[in-house]
Amino acid sequence: MATGVPEVPLGGGAGEADAAAQRNWRSAARLSSGVERAEAFLAAAGFDRGPWLAVAFAGGIGAWFLLHEPWQWVSVIGAAVLGAIAAQAIWRERGDRANLRLAAISLAIMVAAGVAVVWLRSAAVGAEPIPYPRVERIEARVLERIDQPAEDRVRLVLAYRDAEAGLARKVRINVPLASDLAGLTEGAIVRLRTRLMPPSPPMLPGGYDFARAAWFQGLSATGSLIGDIELIRSGDEAHGLAGIQRTLAAHVRERLSGSPGTIAAAFASGDRGAIARADEEAMRDAGLTHLLSISGLHVGAVIAAGYLLAIKLLALWPWLALRVRLPVLAAAIAAGAGVGYTLLTGAEVPTVRSCIGAVLVLIALALGREPLSMRMVAVAAIAVLLLWPESFVGPSFQMSFAAVLAIVALHGSAPARAFLAPREESWFARLGRRTAMLLLMGVVIEIALMPIVLFHFHRAGVYGALANVIAIPLVTFASMPLIALALALDIIGMGAPAWWLAGKSLELLLGIAHFTAGQPGAVKLAPQMDLATMALFVLGGLWLALWRGNARLFGLVPAIAGAALLIATPAPDVLVSSDGRHVGVAGVGTHLLMLRDTRSEFTRDNLLELAGLEGEPVPLDRWDGARCSRDFCTLAIDRGGRRWVLLMARSGDMVEERALAAACDRADIVVADRFLPRSCRPRWLKADRRLLSQTGGLALYLDEPRMKTVAEGQGEHGWWRGASR
Repeated sequence: MATGVPEVPLGGGAGEADAAAQRNWRSAARLSSGVERAEAFLAAAGFDRGPWLAVAFAGGIGAWFLLHEPWQWVSVIGAAVLGAIAAQAIWRERGDRANLRLAAISLAIMVAAGVAVVWLRSAAVGAEPIPYPRVERIEARVLERIDQPAEDRVRLVLAYRDAEAGLARKVRINVPLASDLAGLTEGAIVRLRTRLMPPSPPMLPGGYDFARAAWFQGLSATGSLIGDIELIRSGDEAHGLAGIQRTLAAHVRERLSGSPGTIAAAFASGDRGAIARADEEAMRDAGLTHLLSISGLHVGAVIAAGYLLAIKLLALWPWLALRVRLPVLAAAIAAGAGVGYTLLTGAEVPTVRSCIGAVLVLIALALGREPLSMRMVAVAAIAVLLLWPESFVGPSFQMSFAAVLAIVALHGSAPARAFLAPREESWFARLGRRTAMLLLMGVVIEIALMPIVLFHFHRAGVYGALANVIAIPLVTFASMPLIALALALDIIGMGAPAWWLAGKSLELLLGIAHFTAGQPGAVKLAPQMDLATMALFVLGGLWLALWRGNARLFGLVPAIAGAALLIATPAPDVLVSSDGRHVGVAGVGTHLLMLRDTRSEFTRDNLLELAGLEGEPVPLDRWDGARCSRDFCTLAIDRGGRRWVLLMARSGDMVEERALAAACDRADIVVADRFLPRSCRPRWLKADRRLLSQTGGLALYLDEPRMKTVAEGQGEHGWWRGASR
């Protein structure tokens, strides 16, 4: 019976099924072949899962900061979990392929964990900022006292109850030294009148984000004292470690006066508040700032000294030497010294990282394992990020771990091992090889740190590698041991000779810093590096550090691409602060033109650094090409093949609307720190208070033209208080 449906021969159906099966087999074979090639590459390149787990964890934290909204954070966590499940489902086989499966699963889980950890940290410690500036009279408890004699002030971190909001708040207040009181320490109860401000977001795109830092520190506001402080109850002068730290710093500065004393106090206690601005700037421009921040160098020196002293002194006791493994006991004593020094100096992120790393090195030595390894660095990184995930986006964490990665990668490379291998030679030749390796290490560290320094600070010391070759051994083998010896001899009143020698070594250190910083071209300035360029440098650096053999050379590709993008990065033509009061115009001559002459070094330095310019800025009303009245300034500049006319408000006085509208019609860009009427319609941009309250500070690139805003990188994170929220 005919059905109208064509009959299909049985043989043909079987043939199509076989063909489909053959295609599936070929797809599986190709997948299997690809997996095998990936496994072969990982084996040849020396893949070690441990360091990459730290990279994945940090990547999850970075994704949380980079992405703007909660649904995006949830999506990353979900995608990572699904990726782990897919890896488990696809690679079920055991054997060699299990390594690749385990790597894929663990890396995906670490990405999800990174997002979750920083999100939970933000929710747990984030402090809601006050909604607006205000003057209040408060009664508060002193949580922390930070002495800053170089700035002629004391900083107090206070806790009080905000009756209006019904919340307990934590604020930071600047108190002039003239208003300081005895007993104004941790635990004191005070009553004062203060001017409070919400923590400030970046003034300009690429600037320092204090609002984000304050959020994770639990600060709701910062402010300054009005009038005098009334001390209701005194605090404990020797309150915990903070009191010991202040007492030690004061003792060091008493025994060693001047700039050497302030540096010695920083080494001994971590207190940098008394270091003069000129010395800080010289150390920064010479590439020696890391010596002022208690980090791996200082902790390593303390632990190494503790280990050597312990093992030498314990060896003098025969009964103990015959019954106890002295290296293990000495390692425990040295670890205790390192932990104590870390706590005493404030337990900052670089110090904690260094302490963890040094303790791991001691454990490895005690167990007879390789002390310097990428796994040790990875464990220290994960430990720090678990405690302070927000540190990942800060320069301290990035510079600290970049330097350690560079050192471990360099010393673990085959050429370096061959160069430093023991051989029959004179002591002079051996010293020469060690010196050459020290110089090479300094150069490698400077190269590794340069992108990070330029990204965060927009300036870097060019001769830092050369300065560090002298400064690091000087601090490690002279200054710090002499300070420790002087403190020990002070117990019996015989520390003066050691203090004199320590002072001379620190004078030499400061001399190196000022000489290096004073050389022509000692500082490299750069405009704001974008995130894509920074990501290329990070990718290239990690690839070079974590792979082995020739495979690591592929890391040069993104690094070179990042360098090319950095060189091609244009400087902004116009910078507008978030309040509209400060405008900087670059590229008109060799100076930065500023709308207002300001006494604020913070404002001036931000404008200069983000414009990539040096020297003193020139007020706009003193520039021949500008026309300024009491209320407005007008400036015409040529960019991108056309002339741009800028109109900038200087005062808050009332202006006749028709005259303002006519002036706006003739301008391309209008900037004002107040609300402008709708009749003001410039040809391209009206940056008044209405717009700036939503965007924050602006960077304008007129060749394209385009606008970069502070708000672009903020999203719905708790510390951003844009008007759209």
